[in-house]
This record gives sequence, C-alpha cells and structure tokens, in this order.
Amino acid sequence: MKPRRNKLCVYVHFVWATRDRLPLIQAEIERDLYRCIVTICQDNKCVVLAVGGMEDHIHLLVALPSTLSLAECMRHVKGGSSRFVTEMLKPGSWFAWQENYGAFSVSAHHKDKVIAYILDQKRHHAEATLWNMAEETDEEAQPP
Repeated sequence: MKPRRNKLCVYVHFVWATRDRLPLIQAEIERDLYRCIVTICQDNKCVVLAVGGMEDHIHLLVALPSTLSLAECMRHVKGGSSRFVTEMLKPGSWFAWQENYGAFSVSAHHKDKVIAYILDQKRHHAEATLWNMAEETDEEAQPP
C-alpha cells in the first residue's frame, strides 16, 4: 500500500513594515534582503512566488507547506532577516520590523495577478494605484 501524503495548496500574501514605517530598506540592501527572505522561506519548505516592496514595507507571496503555520513563517522570516541586516548588511546599524503583519489567502485563480502586483510595487506606489485588500471581500479581492 502506498503511503498517503497530505495535499495542501495554500497561497499566502504577507505584508509587513519596518518599525515606525521608517525607510530602512535602502537600495543598497534591498536585493540581499530579498534573497535572505527567499532563503529563509525555502529552508522552511515554503515556495516563494514573489517578493517585493518599498523602503518601509515588504510583500511576500508563498505557497505554505502543511507543516508551517502563518505565525511560524513570519517569526522565521522577520527574525532571520532583521538579524541578517544588522549582522551582515549594515553591522552596527539599527534595523527592526513592526511586530504586526498582514496575511491574506490567495486563490489559485488570482495568484498571477498578486505576483504581478508584488513585483511592480514601486510603480504602484509612484502612480498611487495601490490595492486595498482590507476593503475587499475574498471573492472580490483582486489587484487593479
């Protein structure tokens, strides 16, 4: 008899900010910070579909494994990435994330739209074409 495996297809769009929304994610650290976040996710069996953001916040879309809770995922990502910044990217500098985060479920149908939205954050902010997920219901939730 074949062993059965859990089948889980859960896409989660995380959003979190720097402490006090300070512009701490400068251009010189952005790429390395994103790579660190991807590595932390992969180490925890998450499949990273997109990561992007601005100087004061990050968006992350992952396929979450059945063995990891939302809270555990964020604890690993936020803790590991803030240590990486203060120990490797900007030794002696102060860096911190806000305690809170947003987590939004994403349907397979809307996955590609959310990926495009995350990867194009700088344009959305420049053009003020932001997607207010909090104001939409799950069925209506889709980026502009």
